[in-house]
Amino acid sequence: MIEGALILWFVLTILSTAYVLYDQLTNTPSMRIMTLAWVLVLLYTGPVGLFFYFTSCRQPMPGTHDEFIKPHWKQALGSEIHCVAGDATAIILSALVLSFYELPNGLESVIEYVVAYLFGLLIFQALFMRGMFGSYAEAVVKSVFAETVSMNFVMAGMLPTIMVIKHAAPAASDPGGLLFWGTMSVATLVGSLLAYPINSWMVARGIKHGMMSMSGEMHHHHQHAERLSLGKQWTIVIATFLFLFAITWITSLFIPIVFFST
Repeated sequence: MIEGALILWFVLTILSTAYVLYDQLTNTPSMRIMTLAWVLVLLYTGPVGLFFYFTSCRQPMPGTHDEFIKPHWKQALGSEIHCVAGDATAIILSALVLSFYELPNGLESVIEYVVAYLFGLLIFQALFMRGMFGSYAEAVVKSVFAETVSMNFVMAGMLPTIMVIKHAAPAASDPGGLLFWGTMSVATLVGSLLAYPINSWMVARGIKHGMMSMSGEMHHHHQHAERLSLGKQWTIVIATFLFLFAITWITSLFIPIVFFST
């Protein structure tokens, strides 16, 4: 029964992803980084992602995209899509590679976190958003706070979900089976749910860009960013790490989390 449900899910996922790519290339005038982000997220969230694409991004009629994406919740969702696309991709690829090694689940999660953080910050944020800043180095420095805060919430959803499912169903560790990919889809959905509130908060204050359009509206959000003091930034970052650690600790009450082989 589970296998049948997974087959249906992935068929719908392929169709959903193909539709979004087609729509991005023929109808909705998004920046290509957002096209990539949407396609990646659809690969992991399937018909759920398609629902949010229709309600938040796909222009209903030609020339209406900029007006359509103006509501704050759509801007916040666009910010989250950009974050989740990079983080989830790195985690899934890391999990795929690490599946060939017998590592303790805690150590595996740490490696996935580090890889996802570096990929999200250095590639999906700084490199792909290089045009918003004077240099790549400036892009990295100015992306650290937003990327760290947002990613910690994505990780707080994804990593415990992956560990719990793999503990309950060891077959989920095998990338050759559908359950592995189904686990990654569930984890991405949970991570997205947890990360939305903080992305909404940052977009409202101009700390992160929202849903990107071809009109340059993302520059508007960046130029009117609220300037947080270094002390406040550190406080928020530490709070997100504490939240991540708390979720991990709660998870450890139900399944063993091991960092070193015995």
